[in-house]
Amino acid sequence: MIRFFLLSLVMLIDCVTTFAQSAQKLNSKFGGVQIGVITYSYRSMPQDLESLIQQIKDSGISAVELMGGPVEVYLGRPKDPEGINKWRATISMNEFKKVKKKLKSEGIHIYAYKPDFLLNPHNTDEDIEFAMRSAKALGAESVTTELLIEQPQHSERLARIASKHKMKVGYHNHLQGNDLAWNTVLSQSEFNTVNLDCGHYIAAGGNNTTASLLNYIEKNHQRISSIHMKDRKDKENGGANLKWGEGDTPIKEVLLLLKNKKYRIPVTIELEYKIPKDSDAAKEVKVCMEFAKQILQ
Repeated sequence: MIRFFLLSLVMLIDCVTTFAQSAQKLNSKFGGVQIGVITYSYRSMPQDLESLIQQIKDSGISAVELMGGPVEVYLGRPKDPEGINKWRATISMNEFKKVKKKLKSEGIHIYAYKPDFLLNPHNTDEDIEFAMRSAKALGAESVTTELLIEQPQHSERLARIASKHKMKVGYHNHLQGNDLAWNTVLSQSEFNTVNLDCGHYIAAGGNNTTASLLNYIEKNHQRISSIHMKDRKDKENGGANLKWGEGDTPIKEVLLLLKNKKYRIPVTIELEYKIPKDSDAAKEVKVCMEFAKQILQ
């Protein structure tokens, strides 16, 4: 009788533990819209992979655009620049798959990957091949890089190599981003896509308005691999980065458009405003996430 009671008690404890763990599972998808974060947002905090994972969890985020530096360092990349190429040429992609598994076990999905010092015009085809293969091993749907409007031959080369790995390349805008900025890269290949930074778009001013931004997303949603979100003043108001809700970026309008149209485009928090003295990057990313959650729920 006592043995039966103890067995039942153990089973009950296991059930309670499982329920508690399930209740704590990370989930930052609201109203069908995945809210993620680029790990660049935690640049003011320790950058080793273990610390980054904890920071992501502290922010309540379940999906990321992962920066390549911490991943490569975690996997043993040498400090000597001359040894990096040899390391990249010899490391097994199974090691990157282990990083994917590590984050997945914490409830974190990698939807985009920004390779470290790669995907620039000076990089070799071998460099770019490595970036695509490692992104694939991490489970990312896209790699991200900067939009270089004046170098169409570079985006054509990236697309050619990306197509071999069925990997999307998301081109990120700064103030050069407008409704025509991505026309060339999109015309070159189905694997060239838009990594749309809404804050930079609005800060560029001119013809870039709330209406034009929403229209661009609606017209091009099938070619947008991810969206970067920050709140900036527009050009006429100085372009400053501010806490969400204090700038001119139409965060609410963009999020509701994605929700109502059921566009499956991840929205990436990119923390660029000044962090309050009594806070830190992980806490502020969570503030941004909660801001989005309020809108979407």
